[in-house]
Amino acid sequence: MSRTIYLNGSWMPEGEAKISPFDRGFLMSDGIYEVTCVLDGKLVEYEGHAARLQRSARALDLNLPVDEAELLVLHREIVARNGLEQGMIYLQLTRGAADRDFIFPPMDTPSTLFMFTQAKDVLGNPAAEAGISVVTVPDLRWGRRDIKTVQLLYPSMAKMEAKAKGADDAWMVEDGVVTEASSATAHIVSADDRLITRDLSHALLPGITRASVLELAAAHGITVEERAFTVEEAQAAREAFITSATNFVIPVTSIDGARIADGKPGPLTQVLRALYVDTRRAAAI
Repeated sequence: MSRTIYLNGSWMPEGEAKISPFDRGFLMSDGIYEVTCVLDGKLVEYEGHAARLQRSARALDLNLPVDEAELLVLHREIVARNGLEQGMIYLQLTRGAADRDFIFPPMDTPSTLFMFTQAKDVLGNPAAEAGISVVTVPDLRWGRRDIKTVQLLYPSMAKMEAKAKGADDAWMVEDGVVTEASSATAHIVSADDRLITRDLSHALLPGITRASVLELAAAHGITVEERAFTVEEAQAAREAFITSATNFVIPVTSIDGARIADGKPGPLTQVLRALYVDTRRAAAI
């Protein structure tokens, strides 16, 4: 059965959607996106994703054609129209259609706002029990990774390189330290049980799930240290894990073939996943 999607003010079956070939999202990757998780038909951490969308739009001078109240209504309506109980909502905003030019078109050019849903068993993710393996690759992305743009070609290439090497994901490395995973935040747990994660900057995306997990860790007496860490430090860590909007907290059990501790998901990672799911599920709107 075809999904119902939202495009520029209209609801329609996905097969009827049409976007101009001159859309700058297609021609120039001139756009941003957000992904909001849905649990029990409700929006998880919606406020954080909506705020980051606004921040990304401001950073690129993009016009968001709906206000805050209407944006929430759209998210709730697309869940209802598609009967979505578990999964995600993908939103993409581009600068719209204009004649190809490196100079931005006038600010009154209509932007393109597109939303669709994907059903996914976010609670029953086997990786949460077994963990994942990662390999490291050079971070060759642009210098403003803190903006959630649609420039996702290199992360896709990194993920494909990981797959070719028999791993589940890639951790990107720049100047000898880990930046982030292909589409998630990277974390490690030191031998003395400190949760270490990269400090925020233009080098990485300010993850919504990242912020919540660090908050939960601190509230439960876990020392949090925001700083860069090397691949070697990660391989020697007691635990490693990633966080993202639809994977929540997923253990990493090996990096470049080196087993993390005993090669099994660590207890702190499992505690943080349970805390995150319980608290954010209860607070979903």
